[in-house]
Parts: sequence; C-alpha cells; structure tokens
Amino acid sequence: MSSVDLPSRAGNSAVHDVEKQDVDDTTEETSEAAPGRLTFGTNFISRLAVKDGEVYEVHPEKNSKWYQRLLDAGVEENGIKPVPLGQRTLTQYNNLFTVFFTCLLNILPIPTGLLATLSFGMGLRDASLVILFFAMLTSLPPAFMGIGGMQTGLRQLVQARYSFGKYLVTVPLLLNAATVTGFCLLSAIVGGQTLSSLSPDNVSVKVGIVITCLVSFSVSLLGFNSVHFWERWTWIPNLIALVVAVGCGGGHLSHQSVAEPATPAQVLSYGGLIAGYFITFGGTASDYSIYHSPKGVSKVKIFLYIYLGLLLPSVPLLILGAAIGGAVPNVPSWNAAYQVTGVGGVLYEMLTPAGGFGKFIIVILALSVIGNIAISMYSVSLNLQMLLPTFTKVPRFVFILATMAILIPLAIKAAEEWEESLTNFLAVIGYWAGCFAAIIILELAVFRKMDYSTYEHSIWNVGRKLPPGVAALGAAVCSMGLVVPGMAEPWFTGPIAKTTGDIGFEMAFAVAALCYLPFRWLEIRLRGHL
Repeated sequence: MSSVDLPSRAGNSAVHDVEKQDVDDTTEETSEAAPGRLTFGTNFISRLAVKDGEVYEVHPEKNSKWYQRLLDAGVEENGIKPVPLGQRTLTQYNNLFTVFFTCLLNILPIPTGLLATLSFGMGLRDASLVILFFAMLTSLPPAFMGIGGMQTGLRQLVQARYSFGKYLVTVPLLLNAATVTGFCLLSAIVGGQTLSSLSPDNVSVKVGIVITCLVSFSVSLLGFNSVHFWERWTWIPNLIALVVAVGCGGGHLSHQSVAEPATPAQVLSYGGLIAGYFITFGGTASDYSIYHSPKGVSKVKIFLYIYLGLLLPSVPLLILGAAIGGAVPNVPSWNAAYQVTGVGGVLYEMLTPAGGFGKFIIVILALSVIGNIAISMYSVSLNLQMLLPTFTKVPRFVFILATMAILIPLAIKAAEEWEESLTNFLAVIGYWAGCFAAIIILELAVFRKMDYSTYEHSIWNVGRKLPPGVAALGAAVCSMGLVVPGMAEPWFTGPIAKTTGDIGFEMAFAVAALCYLPFRWLEIRLRGHL
C-alpha cells in the first residue's frame, strides 16, 4: 500500500456514511412532497453540501437533470474538494508541460520583456542575461510545488491550509486571486491592443478586450479537461504566428538603442519583475495535476514537465520583447504604432509586408492569449470557492461568470495606463509570492519530510485540526520588515532600495523562510502534532 492511499481511504469511509445519510434524508423529504416538488432544490442542496473531510465522489443519480446535462457536455463537476487516489487516473503526464507551455507561448511575455529596454534603459545583451538567469531561478519553486497536486489530490490553495490554516489562508487566497486576475488583465489588454491594431478607428482597444475575454470564457467554463485540451494543441498556431511575425519584421530588430552597461540597481529591479512573472505560478501549479495518477511516475519527471513548460516559451519571447523595446525608438513606424495601440501596434507594423496574410496572423496573435486567460479564470474560480464556506456550495462555473464580469471593466481601465500598470503589478506580486513559496516549500520539505500522505483528506476543511496558521502568517508579516525598505516602485522607494535597487522579492523569500522555521517548530511543539 502506498503512502498516499492512507489519507484518501481514511476520509472515504466516513464520507460514504455521510453521503448515505444524505441520500436517505433526501428520499424522505421528497417522498412526502407532491410529485415534482422540492426535488430540484433538495437534490441540488444535498449534492452541494460539504461535510467535514468530504472528498470528491461521482454520484450522477443525485444530480438534477439540467445539471447532469451540463456535466455530460463536459463541464467539470468538482471544485475544491480533494480528489481521492481512486479518482486520480490520468496518465497523460506530458499535458502538464503543454498546459504551461501554451499558456505562455503568446504575446503576453513580449510587453514584459519590452520593459527592460524601453522603461529600465538596459541594453539587449544585459536584459537577455537578466531574463535568462532570473527565469531559470524563479521557475524552480512553482515546478516543485506543482508536484503536490498529483501526490495529494489537493488544489494549490487547499494545500496551503496545511500551513496557513483554514481561516488565515484567506490572506494568501485573496492575494493569489488578485494576482491571477491581474495576469488575466494583462493578457486581455495585450490581446485587445493587438486586435485593435487592425483598425484603430473602427475597433478600439476596449472592444478588443471584450472579444478576447468572451472567447476565453468559453474555454475556462468547461473546466479541467477543456483547459488541458485547449492548451495541448493551440501552441501550434501560436508558434507559427510568432515565427511569421519575426520573419517579416525581424530586420528592424538590429536597430537597437545605445545603452550603458546595466547597473546593479537596474539588474535587481528588473529581475524582481521577472521573479513576479514566474514565481506566482506557485499559487496555481497544483490545480492542473490533481487528476493525474501518482503511481509509476517519477516526481523528477513531473517537475521537469512543469519547469520546462514555464521556461521554454517565456525566455525567447521575453528576449524578443526586449529586442522590440530597444528598436522602437529608432523605427519611426514602430514608435508611432506603439503610442496608439502598444505592443499590438508594433506587431502589426512588423507584419505589414505580409499584406492580408499579415492581418490574419495578427488575429491569431491576438487570440493566442486565450490560453493564459482561460487557465487564470479557472484558478480564480477555485480561489473564490474557498473564501467562505457558503461559496463551496456554489458550482465552480458560477465564479467563472463573476470573474469575467469583474475582469472586463478592470482591463479597460488598466489599459489607459498600460506601462505603469504592468510595472507596478509584476513588481508587487513578487513580494507576496516569495513569502508564500518559501512557506509552502519548507512545510513540505522540513516539517512533513516530503511525506505527501501527511496532507490528510479527512481534515482539509476542519479548522480545529488544521494548523492555526499563526506561524505562516507571522513569518510573512515579519518578512515585510525588510521587503518595504527594499522595494523600489514608481510610487515608493525604500531606503535600502535607493542603494541596491529593488530587492523586495529576495527579502520576502529569505526572511519568510528564516522566520517560518522557528515559528512553525514552536507551533508544532505547542500543539503536539502537525
């Protein structure tokens, strides 16, 4: 018997008794009612009620007809309930590579790379080295954390309850939801800008944002299988479109602005942006592996699939963005287009030599962000389900609708101050994500000794049995004591950052880790158990 069998089966025996009682109660209530009355409400509420330690089980006989039709159409039934070992049956592990590879093989990394040369004033060589080094370093935590979904059957922020507790986990939960929504915003904006570049007078950036969001909504609505299917194949047209764009307009990329050698402050500040770009995937990585079987597969293999899925598409596109940013001031047509529709306008100018075919490629490039928005919406919906116990009773797809309703107006507003919005967002999210990654990794590696079976399903939503979370939140708060002096933002520069550049991310990760070790040890000592 493997170690991961124990928590799943321990939770299941009690769950079956609870579910049997639910069925009996439902039968008793509906039998006293007139035919056709109460059946919908009782069955629906009974199915959605989540008891202590309840895991995901398939019970089609308890579903209302309309809801079962949705499930038959491919909508994912499960939300944040743990997935028992018997339900973790997927063995197509390479889709853990494609889900990240495709979501990042689009035009989103380009404006992030562009900031290095256009906003931070770095040369292309220095920018490329910073991108490569920080990308390789900060992709490690999310790749490691992503293994836990397959091993535990728990969503990423549900795993975080085993460090932050059921209630205090709300803090990283809100931060993660805001972060993932922020990535949705960035993707929607750059997609909208690219669509608008076809005809700025007739199609505004606002209209482009709405179109991009609506198409992405349909993918994320269906859930896990739909997301994986989309991400498995759509990298092909995305890659072709990007190659065509570079092939048509790449000749101008040699017109780089002259820049002085990068200073340590520039390197650390821009490196912090890259850290924010990659390490925040640690808040969602496990969401896409909870139905995969942990049997007969190496953890190293899963790690490499996620790590390379993050790294391989992003680094070349970030460097391409840096090259475009270095050339924009020296190519008049690019500069004029960038002032009107941002990166999308530059891509349109690059494809002008291709004529009508170039416009077709622009549409593909604009829609390439769908993969990123789709998985972001998917994870946000899961985060929202965790906010309140009542929300667990609401189907996941309802929160997809809520996310889209919030996303569109926010994206339209953020597009008005595009560069400032992008810079502030990427820098700030790196701070909290550094704390979060350090705590989650230490919890598993040090206190649980890499034993995934200690993430018991029977306590996943039982506040009195989970850790109180004081150690985790306390470590994160303590790290802010050095994060704030070490941060460099357009609206605030700390006293340390004035000399070193932005070292907020590094301080967040290191100080949170150093504080969590004694805090969590004391917490365990006082409680007498994990």
